[in-house]
Amino acid sequence: MSDRPISIHGDVSDLPTSRDGPASLAWWGNVGFMAIEGTAFLLAGGSYLYLMVASPSWPPKGFAPPELLWGIIFTAGLLLSEIPNGWLIKKAKARNERAVRIGIVIMTAVAFLLFVPRALEFTVLGLRWDENAYGSVLWMLMILHTVHLVTDWGDTLVLALWLHTHEVGDRQFADVEDNGNYWRFVELSWLPIYALVYWAPRMA
Repeated sequence: MSDRPISIHGDVSDLPTSRDGPASLAWWGNVGFMAIEGTAFLLAGGSYLYLMVASPSWPPKGFAPPELLWGIIFTAGLLLSEIPNGWLIKKAKARNERAVRIGIVIMTAVAFLLFVPRALEFTVLGLRWDENAYGSVLWMLMILHTVHLVTDWGDTLVLALWLHTHEVGDRQFADVEDNGNYWRFVELSWLPIYALVYWAPRMA
């Protein structure tokens, strides 16, 4: 080992142990997830459009487009969920521990309630996934988004349990913000899928 004296050029002990937003590595990881999963949505949507253009009729003769009611209810509920979600992100940035603990429970409940209209959407698609190409791509789009809905709810539930059983620090506030940003991805990614599932067959 060297016997050279160690010189200290600066004291970094006062620097924060974690950051949120673009200064955080986790934030960029979240963006990466959204980019990868957004690409999957684009590929699925492209497959739907390709089959629609290649088909002589869309949906195929003998099949009707999905009924609108539950899709409209789900979409309205999903968009309205941005109200508590935006509030929660704001409180996380403000480091308001009590508000964040309340908000994360609200978002867990809101996401869970959305499972009801989503489940009912599957009952009015009008065909099974294995009946034809239209059925396969229709179910693929619905299942793809549902997987994101369920996994984000699971992440929110785990985060809610953690926030109510552990001390809340800067890292947890950043996690809440990242979770809220991902929920926005779930909201926005549904809109083009909703258009493809419910309105493209009516306009083809």
